[in-house]
Amino acid sequence: MARKTEASHRLQKRAEQVIPGGVSSPVRAFRAVGGSPPFIVRGEGSRMWDADSNEYIEYLGSWGPLILGHAAPEVVEAIIAAARKGTSFGASTPAEADLAEVILSAFPHMQKVRFVSSGTEATMSAIRLARAYTKRKYVVKFEGCYHGHADALLVKAGSGVATLGIPGSAGVPEEFTQFTLALPFNNVHAVEQAFAKFKHQIACVIVEPVVGNMGCVPPATGYLKALREITQRDGALLILDEVMTGFRLAFGGAQELYGIRPDLTTLGKIIGGGLPVGAYGGPAEIMDLVAPLGAVYQAGTLSGNPLAMAAGLATLCALKEQRDEIYPRLESLSADLVLGVAAAAKDAGVPLTANRVGSMFTWFFAPAPVTDWDSASKSNTESFARFFRGMLDGGIYLPPSQFEAAFLSAAHTEEDIQQTIAAAREVFATVAA
Repeated sequence: MARKTEASHRLQKRAEQVIPGGVSSPVRAFRAVGGSPPFIVRGEGSRMWDADSNEYIEYLGSWGPLILGHAAPEVVEAIIAAARKGTSFGASTPAEADLAEVILSAFPHMQKVRFVSSGTEATMSAIRLARAYTKRKYVVKFEGCYHGHADALLVKAGSGVATLGIPGSAGVPEEFTQFTLALPFNNVHAVEQAFAKFKHQIACVIVEPVVGNMGCVPPATGYLKALREITQRDGALLILDEVMTGFRLAFGGAQELYGIRPDLTTLGKIIGGGLPVGAYGGPAEIMDLVAPLGAVYQAGTLSGNPLAMAAGLATLCALKEQRDEIYPRLESLSADLVLGVAAAAKDAGVPLTANRVGSMFTWFFAPAPVTDWDSASKSNTESFARFFRGMLDGGIYLPPSQFEAAFLSAAHTEEDIQQTIAAAREVFATVAA
């Protein structure tokens, strides 16, 4: 039976009259995959329903935050309880320290953390802090890594920038990016060269330890350790952008998984339980440079919002209490899903490369391994678009871009996995044709 689209199409046309492109974030417009985007009206567990009453098993998880699934009872109850006391005060609340203490317990290098309202705020604030601490100007980032839409970081970024084929962004003067060095990911030699050329001038290296914004791309063996050694040797700071990976790959994020101790960490997504949030943290020596203790200014009207703090605390407490059950189960189900779909592609003769770390994964429509932006960009985006539309029609909602990671939640079941693999097997037959 064909998927109904009339109501969603009508809502999209209405939104386009009052919102640029009809969306509040570009990838939602489906420009990379074609078709009219569904307008979601409800979510529960591993599933979402759109305005046309179509039901989907979904692998977005709100782009990562919903590790417990949609409308997790403990999270919803925490939000309701907090809202009854007031939605915002512009003053400190006990919940901020409650959530901070749980975060610090998961990340040993952190002694203090500052809450903001988005991942973009977290990364731009962490870089400002790194520059103040080191008294240096240059920042190293990596091609295909997306650290939010701050001007200086929109250089060879992944995610929506890659999806739309935009090399940077209009409205960003070249002067704003002259101190940003964009290097190929997983290439230690390029980092060594940059530090040799700009000796004692680089303030920090910022990296997604497992990239999620050119699709899921894991670090090569020893790569993160090399970044740690190079930055320590030169006196630069290492910032792990764990907005996506924090509390997802392990309770202590990618740095627990890979045994890396950064100088600063940025967080978001899961720590807000689905509500807008961001954070950056590190040793007191560095964090005490932030106002009101130090001269690095950063502020936000809704930073530490009590609803976000409550949702995040409920999420992290559930993960902490059930970590020995949730993370192994996510690993097992994710492996079954990714390998099952890859096997279906192979049987259909469809070139496919599957990348996965924990419950983050991407199926690249490419015959060769994907290890950086150059190899990711060689993916057959037309084949991906056909696959995406076929899966959507089959009741499976994937990220609407070849260059976005997908996510599994604790609410997904073995039945969900097998249903998804079966749908993929049917779709691959049409993609191959």
